[in-house]
Amino acid sequence: MRIVFLGTSAGRPTKTRNVTSVALLLGRHNRFWLFDAGEGTQHRLLASKLKLNKLERIFITHLHGDHLYGLPGLLTSRSYFEGAGPLRLFGPPGIREYIDCAFKTSEAHLDYELDIVEIEAGTIAEDEGHKVEALELEHRIRCFGYRVTERPVPGQLDLAALARLGVPSGPLFGKLKRGEDISMADGTAVRSAEVVGPPIPGRTVAILGDTTPCANAVMLGKDADVLVHEATFAAGMEEKALAYGHSTVRDAAGIAAEAGAKRLIVTHISSRFDDEAVARMIDEVKDVFPNIEAAEDFYETDVAKN
Repeated sequence: MRIVFLGTSAGRPTKTRNVTSVALLLGRHNRFWLFDAGEGTQHRLLASKLKLNKLERIFITHLHGDHLYGLPGLLTSRSYFEGAGPLRLFGPPGIREYIDCAFKTSEAHLDYELDIVEIEAGTIAEDEGHKVEALELEHRIRCFGYRVTERPVPGQLDLAALARLGVPSGPLFGKLKRGEDISMADGTAVRSAEVVGPPIPGRTVAILGDTTPCANAVMLGKDADVLVHEATFAAGMEEKALAYGHSTVRDAAGIAAEAGAKRLIVTHISSRFDDEAVARMIDEVKDVFPNIEAAEDFYETDVAKN
């Protein structure tokens, strides 16, 4: 899993930061998911290595413009990419009406299947590799955060034990790895549990929309390998942040600490702060959560395995 930040500004773009969008690469032939699509997101994609025909799912946190004004253009442009298959779009109630209105008035047509899912809290998507959960956050309008959990993978084969038992390498190794017990040619039974280590836990990434500090933010970030949290304002501006339904960098650090997250990356940073100010903001809250960093546009990072 790899995270790519395509837009990290709050409210409006700056010369160096576009409005919100985050891509999550899943390690399957450059396939990726997109979280929010502020205006200009497709331009950011063009400047990256990501291709729209590899985009499988889009998750919108809420219906404020800096999180979805880039969506109609991105969806339309995707039709021009060869091999663009079906796409699922998840978002709060109202996302379907927004897309339908944009396409109707512009007479846009897609050359692929678009499945729009208006979500409620809970598990919203599952496949063989991942589970996606959503919970409501506290913002000026209805807003969600997402938690992506990678499913566990089988443990490592104990090669020494296999050698002692005389199991020949080949298809039998694969069966044991998949959890199947086997019988060898001489009738000896070998149980998978005897030669395969415990399952390896999958990774967890939590990507939150705009929010003030709340219990659901902690739940989404619980023990996450990476928590992506907004930090619109600097520490000391908590009253202003609360009035606008946002968080300070100290709020984000507090949520990460309470959740037991392993790593915190803050984004959605007000245009009032330049790079030097952002660096100071981060240093000021390392006493709350040391493993914190601020994203910038085109910043990429791997989600480390446990």
